[in-house]
Amino acid sequence: MLKRKLVLIMSKKIKVLIPCKEANHVCDKTQYNESSFWEKIKLNFHLLYCKACRKYSKNNAKLTQAINESEVKCMDKKCKESMKQEFEKALQEIQH
Repeated sequence: MLKRKLVLIMSKKIKVLIPCKEANHVCDKTQYNESSFWEKIKLNFHLLYCKACRKYSKNNAKLTQAINESEVKCMDKKCKESMKQEFEKALQEIQH
């Protein structure tokens, strides 16, 4: 009960309580290093009491780690353009 009163008092004075939708948005921004210091504080405070957002944040962190550790190599722009032209040429041959 004391914890709930403290949260209500803090939310009225400092505005640290944010809804889950905003917390998820800040979590996504944090993943790409686009969130401000104050947003991170509000997110961490939200994560203290919201189990669903903690899970979302944890999954986001796993996704970021998997992407960073992947060894996916993308085609360069010239190769993509060449492939596109070949595809369009083959498509035109099939249509005629």
